[in-house]
Amino acid sequence: MIRVLVVDDQALIRAGTTAILESADDVEVVGEAADGAEAVAVSRERSPDVVLMDLRMPRVDGVTATAQLKKDPDPPHVLALTTFNDDQLMIDALTAGADGFLLKQLTPRDLLSAIRAVSGGASVVDTELSKRLLRRITDHSTSFPDAARRLDLLSDREREVLGQVGLGLNNAEIAQRLFMSVSTVKTYVSRTLSKLGLDNRVQAALLAHQLRLTPEV
Repeated sequence: MIRVLVVDDQALIRAGTTAILESADDVEVVGEAADGAEAVAVSRERSPDVVLMDLRMPRVDGVTATAQLKKDPDPPHVLALTTFNDDQLMIDALTAGADGFLLKQLTPRDLLSAIRAVSGGASVVDTELSKRLLRRITDHSTSFPDAARRLDLLSDREREVLGQVGLGLNNAEIAQRLFMSVSTVKTYVSRTLSKLGLDNRVQAALLAHQLRLTPEV
């Protein structure tokens, strides 16, 4: 079972989302929260696998809550949701460590698919949102300064893989492009994230664009 915490400041949305999630055989809603402070407290108490995080909330917003949760020893996966088409808000959420970002105008099937993917360690960002965000990234000195300073720790092959991650490719696609096995690509990605101190491949993709490491396509 995938244990999920639903976070939204609107009770009706929380109730509707909970009903959708509980219709799935492999998902269990272990709690709800109305703001970021409550989300952090409930998450630390009930240890969900995935936190479905609204970003715009009173008192403590979802970006702040995500950053706090990601500092925990065994943090949950965070899937950020918002109704607002705000590029900077999305960048802030992903920089804080969110494992995915989706607009709320998605179908119940897509929501469940995203939760399953994130719980398995994948990063989920709507394709069109991802393309627009990556076009917005130009200043590598602001979002991931520590990672940028650690770039010298990467081997040439790790830099090459990082550039492919920056294109939004999955492990199988990278393996095909670089003539490597999928398991080898997975190892390179994991090692690269560790060396750079990043939480997930979405952050790695943003960093690759900030440092202009993505190859021309």
